[in-house]
Amino acid sequence: MVTFGYNIAASLDPLVFLNLPVLPLALKGLTDNLNTALQGTLTGGKIETAAKNTAFVALANALNNDANIVENVVGMNLEMLLGTGYLPVSTTRSSAPLNDTSILGLANNGTTQALLRLQPILNARAYQVQTSKDSGVTWVEATLSSQARRIVLVNLVPGTTYAVRARAIGGSTGASNWTQPQSIMST
Repeated sequence: MVTFGYNIAASLDPLVFLNLPVLPLALKGLTDNLNTALQGTLTGGKIETAAKNTAFVALANALNNDANIVENVVGMNLEMLLGTGYLPVSTTRSSAPLNDTSILGLANNGTTQALLRLQPILNARAYQVQTSKDSGVTWVEATLSSQARRIVLVNLVPGTTYAVRARAIGGSTGASNWTQPQSIMST
C-alpha cells in the first residue's frame, strides 16, 4: 500500500483531475504516516499496531475518494488511467486469478534503454513493471504496458544496475504475483 500511495501521489495531476478530495501532497503525507507506522510495528506492540491500522484506513479512504474522481474523468481511456498510478479492474467474467508471468528476456536496447520480454498471460489487461536501484529495497514504477512481448524501459542511467520485476494486471485478484527480479546494468 505504501508503494501504491507514493505512486499515486507522484502521478496524479490536480490540473487534470479537478476537485480531488485529497490533493497529491496530502496523499504523500498520508503515505508517509503509514510508512512510519509500519516501521513502528517492527519493534512496537498493540499501540503501534493500532496506529498502523489507523494510518492504513486513512490512506485507503483518501485513495478511494480520489479514485472516484479519476474514474469519472478517464472513463474507458486505459492509457490515461495508467498514467495516474491507479490500476484497471478486470471486466472479464472469469472467476480465476491470473497465472504468474515470468521474465523471458532482459537486455540493453541502446543507450539508457532496456528491452523486457514477459510471458503473456491469458486475461491480463496490462503488465506492471517496476525497477529498483538498491537491489530491491525500494521499487519505482517503470511502466505499464498493454502487451508482454516487447516492453521498453526508458530513461535509465548509464552504468547503473537495475533490478526489474513485473506482474500481470487483471483476473479476479487484480494482479498476479511479482516475477523474480532480474538485474541489468544500463549502458
